[in-house]
Amino acid sequence: MSLRQYLTSRVFFLQLLAAAAIIAVIGYLFMHWLTFTTDHGHEIAVPNLSKLTEEQVENKLDELDLDYVLLDSVDYRSEFPKYSVVEQDPLPGTMVKVGRKIYIKINASGFSSVKIPDLIEKTYREAVPTLKALGLELGTITYIPNLGKDMVLEMRLKGRNLKVGDRVLKASKIDLVLGDGKASYVDESQADSTAAAPAETPNDEQ
Repeated sequence: MSLRQYLTSRVFFLQLLAAAAIIAVIGYLFMHWLTFTTDHGHEIAVPNLSKLTEEQVENKLDELDLDYVLLDSVDYRSEFPKYSVVEQDPLPGTMVKVGRKIYIKINASGFSSVKIPDLIEKTYREAVPTLKALGLELGTITYIPNLGKDMVLEMRLKGRNLKVGDRVLKASKIDLVLGDGKASYVDESQADSTAAAPAETPNDEQ
C-alpha cells in the first residue's frame, strides 16, 4: 500500500482518532491533577484579627490552615488592648488560598515619650502641626493680653507649665497660652498719658 493510499485509508483515520482521544484523556487528567495540587477553587475568607493577641491569632489561623507573620509593633493606640492586633494584611473578608500568610502589626504596651519642642513665640499655625507630628494633641487654648496675636507664650500640661525639652507621653494634650494682640495699644496709651503729665505747668507757678 502506498503512502497516499494509507493516508486516505480507514485504518489511518481510526489511528488518528485514537491518538486524539488519548491526548484528550491525558490533558483532562493533567488539568485535574493541577487543580488538586494548587487547591484551585478552594479559598478561605480571611478572619478579622483586630484586637486579638498573638496567641489568639495563631489558634484562629491554625483552624483555617492559614499562617501569620508578625511584622512589627506600632505606637500605642488607646482604643486597642496592649499587645493586640492593630493592622492586618490581607484585610478581613479577603479570599485567599490555604496556607496563605497573614501579616499583622501589634499594639505597643504603652505610650512612648517625646520631648516638648520649642514653640515659644511661634504662631498658632506653626505650633499645631509641630505638636501633631510628634504624636501630641492640642488641648485648651487660652488668650492673654500680649503684643503678639496668636503667638505662643506658654505651654501647659494639666495646669503645669512645660519647658522646652521636657518629656511627655505621646497623645498628651498640650494646652497653649496665646497672645491676643491687644495689649500693646492699651499699654502705649497709658504710657503716653503718664509721660505727658509732668510736662504740665502748675497754676501757682504762672
